[in-house]
Amino acid sequence: MAKIVLLTESLPFIINLNGIYLLGYGWLFGMSLWITFFGGVIAYRSLPRQQFGALQHKTFPIYFVKSIVLSAGLLAIWTLNHPDVLEHYARPNIADVAQAYALLTVFLTQSFNYLVIGPMTSKTMFERHRLEKEEGKSYNEPGVSGQMKALNRKFGMLHGISSLANLGAVISLGFHGLWIGNAGVKRN
Repeated sequence: MAKIVLLTESLPFIINLNGIYLLGYGWLFGMSLWITFFGGVIAYRSLPRQQFGALQHKTFPIYFVKSIVLSAGLLAIWTLNHPDVLEHYARPNIADVAQAYALLTVFLTQSFNYLVIGPMTSKTMFERHRLEKEEGKSYNEPGVSGQMKALNRKFGMLHGISSLANLGAVISLGFHGLWIGNAGVKRN
């Protein structure tokens, strides 16, 4: 028969670094899945295009900052729990190092999105909105100016880069989640 543990006896064991790690990972992965596959799609289908763009302009910086902070925290805890990461950092075939690389990928891609691609995409989107008002045409109507066509190409490229970087973060988080689901947060 299993030993019965009362909640009051186990409280110090509930609040620990591994528990904090799992909560942080769950928050980051869940948020990433929601933003990437659900929230944006729902907003795109529900809002007029310019309102959708304004919403994304406000939402994504918050998402990227939370992703950066959470992934940095997870990477710090992972490295603390797996000291071999620092010793063998140049050997990604070591499982603990590969997991650190997955978390580093999230940190770097979301930092790139927040610091570089996001601001460029927003600037291009607002330039396109301004030009639509000046031309009296939507960006995708026939007969738009060459300047509008150039903005469309630029926006498409930036949006594509941002989406790929974000997808890289989501895939890295999925890879890491499958690993910790199998091996745990801390080596025994």
